[in-house]
Amino acid sequence: MDSSATTRRLQHLSRHFKASNITTPPVRVTVTGAAGNIGYALVHMIGQGRLLGPNQQIILTLLELPMAKDQLEGTMMELRDCAFPLLKEIKGTTQYDQGFMGCDIAILVGAKPRGPGMERKDLLAANARIFKEQGEALEKYASRNVKVLVVGNPANTNALITAHFAPSIPKSNFTALTRLDQNRAQSIVAQRVSANVEDVRNIIIWGNHSTTQFADVSQATVQQNGISYTVRGLVADDAWLQKAFVEQVAKRGGAIIEKRKASSAASAASAVCDHIHDWLIGTDNGTFVSMGVITDGKLYGIKEQVCFSFPCICKDGNIKVVEGLKWDQFQQSMIDKTLKELLEEKEMALSVVVNK
Repeated sequence: MDSSATTRRLQHLSRHFKASNITTPPVRVTVTGAAGNIGYALVHMIGQGRLLGPNQQIILTLLELPMAKDQLEGTMMELRDCAFPLLKEIKGTTQYDQGFMGCDIAILVGAKPRGPGMERKDLLAANARIFKEQGEALEKYASRNVKVLVVGNPANTNALITAHFAPSIPKSNFTALTRLDQNRAQSIVAQRVSANVEDVRNIIIWGNHSTTQFADVSQATVQQNGISYTVRGLVADDAWLQKAFVEQVAKRGGAIIEKRKASSAASAASAVCDHIHDWLIGTDNGTFVSMGVITDGKLYGIKEQVCFSFPCICKDGNIKVVEGLKWDQFQQSMIDKTLKELLEEKEMALSVVVNK
């Protein structure tokens, strides 16, 4: 392994090191659905320092439904038993006012899952109502600069609804999780070309966190022995990159459910930590990451306001979409497909919650 790869690996592992030299005020973090599978894995990673690094203490609030009160209390007991130095305070509640009061970071994991026989429009309607309420609660109780990450699916449209009902909070502070898809894509490519996963950079997830998403390697590189190679050149199989690879990334969650008989939890929680860490601590030079952000009518010709995944760089807590990348005919067709789905989701969700 070359020295640069070793350095990156040590930097990654440093996120798990014990807290020391803590001098900054604690950050208030709220996690909804905190006793569910993803939430349970996530809150322990937060305690380990995966979210904001090894020197940032956190006041952690776990927000759950009343019906999950026992599971919430059990999760809090385990967190306390871990004796994480970074968790200055651990709170649990089933009330929005207590859950979001003054929070600096809101990670919205809880959502209604798709049940047997439930149509897509019914799932969108149910979650639109949930995220309308959460947006209203953030508007009323959270910090005006709260950073919001929506994880619960359909994450992109849920993020758009949340932002719609929190009008005094900047739209740029609302994001949806597509880092999990990026991480999956990096892992698949790393296996394909026999590389270390941290040496695969700049794979882009465009669009929706759904089966229409587009995992794009046109800008991606692999570092091997100090030399940068294009993923496309190393793979040398455009047919695989444009079909089997894209489908494998998009359907990875379903494949995990088929094998585990349960949804992916640890990998989703890890991606949440990656997303928030890069957003607030900053991305590495020359590296961009995939984030669902709310469009402003100027990005890549997308005139409509949707929550769309783009390549992004982060600095000082701000997200900047990487602009100027060119699409060929194939890429444009994939973008059009995922944008169409997002516009359909937006129409269905807003029809339920606006002026109702």
